[in-house]
Amino acid sequence: MHQPLSLAELQALLARVFSADALAEWALLLGCLALAGLLSWALSRAIAKRENSVLFGDGVIDGALFPLLALGLAFGARRLLPLYGATPALFKLALPVLVSLAAIRLIARVLRAAWPNSPAFKALEKLGSWLVWIGAVLWITGLWPVLMDELDDIGWKFGTVKLTLRNLIEGGLTATLVLVVALWISSAIEAQLLRRESLDLSMRKIASNAIRSLLLFIGLLFALSAAGIDLTALGVLGGALGVGLGFGLQKLAANYVSGFVILAERSLRIGDMVKVDGFEGRVTDIKTRYTVIRSLGGKEAIVPNEILITQRVENSSLADPRVLLSTTVQVDYDCDVDAVMKALSAAVVEVPRVLSDPGPSVQLSRFADSGIELSVYFWIMDPENGSGGVRSEVNLAVLRTLRGLGVDIPYPQQVQRQPKGVPGVEA
Repeated sequence: MHQPLSLAELQALLARVFSADALAEWALLLGCLALAGLLSWALSRAIAKRENSVLFGDGVIDGALFPLLALGLAFGARRLLPLYGATPALFKLALPVLVSLAAIRLIARVLRAAWPNSPAFKALEKLGSWLVWIGAVLWITGLWPVLMDELDDIGWKFGTVKLTLRNLIEGGLTATLVLVVALWISSAIEAQLLRRESLDLSMRKIASNAIRSLLLFIGLLFALSAAGIDLTALGVLGGALGVGLGFGLQKLAANYVSGFVILAERSLRIGDMVKVDGFEGRVTDIKTRYTVIRSLGGKEAIVPNEILITQRVENSSLADPRVLLSTTVQVDYDCDVDAVMKALSAAVVEVPRVLSDPGPSVQLSRFADSGIELSVYFWIMDPENGSGGVRSEVNLAVLRTLRGLGVDIPYPQQVQRQPKGVPGVEA
């Protein structure tokens, strides 16, 4: 359907659609929908689906594939009906509806794949759905050309260039379509790269971020060209942007460059346990502008990438994920220290998360006021699971061992001795 309907044509089509002669068209349309659903279901079973799939969605019919297949089948049926002497009245009304549904599903699934955790996604999806359905209603009722003519009369003149509201709307629609296609392609390429386990995760992230940025830039140029904006005028804008990056946007540019440096040299990787500016946690994501660090308590820190380049960062798992932990205990001066140290080493190595190679060691730290202080050192392999739990288990093992040996942990005490031969002091 290339042209919108007039009011008389719409009335005639409605009368034709709800007549007995249109039963064959209704059956054919329902057959197209059923066949599209069956093909979508078969393809979803044959092809391994990924999370936030654009074509298949979370189910079978909520992705973009079902309305696209239904639209293609309905368009083919509309072309074949005149060959058999039938008037495709129903399909003239169904095609704009299917086009709107396909556009809504495609835009929604692409945005969800590009920004899966964006809080503004639902509001943007509802706004886009309303705009598409309103456009479909205007097209079907024949009000679209009337509205476009009215919008064409509203314009502004900038020097020799005249810009109308219709140009802005059409350019905006074209730009949206181009950017959605660019996001779709970049999401598909990113998913393929992230699934390739033969490449390092950091290299996959930098490749996916670079491809997305490049495709969005190319899509933006196509969108501006489609909107009627002369791209040669962007030379002045590029110069102004360069000056802005040199002054007001230098921090932003530094963070973006630092993000690519971090991903390229792999000084930080997703999964590393790091400590930055007193905040300790696990690196969960590395973006081009910032890095997300999640603590064991559930808090997340958004750290600009420039800080990770210019400041000290403690990485517990850069070259070796093993981490050394320690705890201290005091024993009585009258105990057999050598036997106690051997027993503590044997008990600590039995703790599940403590490594046996290198194994734990017990050292005599100092002679304290209340007893002999022993330091227990042990290694763990999983710092991302925290140190509080394993340290508690080690302390419990130490306590049980000392009680089994009959060794007391002395209370803080001070011994006062009376000097001999001091007059006036009772013994």
